[in-house]
Amino acid sequence: MDKPLHEEYGVVLDFLPNGYHSDKRPSHMKTPIVQALGKTHFVLLELVPKKDVGLQPHDEVYIGDGKREHIHHINGKLSPSRLTATASAELEFTIREIINKNEALFMDFFNKAQPLSTRMHSLELIPGLGKKRMWEILDERKVKPFESFEDMKHRVKLIPDPVNAIAKRILMEINGTEKHNLFVG
Repeated sequence: MDKPLHEEYGVVLDFLPNGYHSDKRPSHMKTPIVQALGKTHFVLLELVPKKDVGLQPHDEVYIGDGKREHIHHINGKLSPSRLTATASAELEFTIREIINKNEALFMDFFNKAQPLSTRMHSLELIPGLGKKRMWEILDERKVKPFESFEDMKHRVKLIPDPVNAIAKRILMEINGTEKHNLFVG
């Protein structure tokens, strides 16, 4: 049996020190809430901070099994429709930031991606990459693995910006509109 996906770190999208505004309870009964994005599997999470902790968007918080400095507990996964306006606005920027900080991981995807079936390759699921770009990527990676996004843009003619394309794909997967998930757990 597969081990459930587990996030070790999250990036704060929004911090609600007085809880959700839709919560009609008196303010002394409301729980502060953090809306965050998992750094590894891009899972949207609802977190409860420890007492008297203040957080800002883009703060990185440890949410693993060890001793947590900022987070008391994880309420669970969060539906994209429950994101606050601030969290929604920060989501794409945060995804791009994670992609840029983990360039080698995403280069590994482009260098090792496999077909999904006899008619469809996983590279084709990246927005802007059709059959023609897919074949160029496959041919170029046989010559030499891609080293960076810049290397890829230089060697594959007319390729859309890889960071933008991956970010679009991750957003599509988070919103649950895709049959196959390449990046979102």
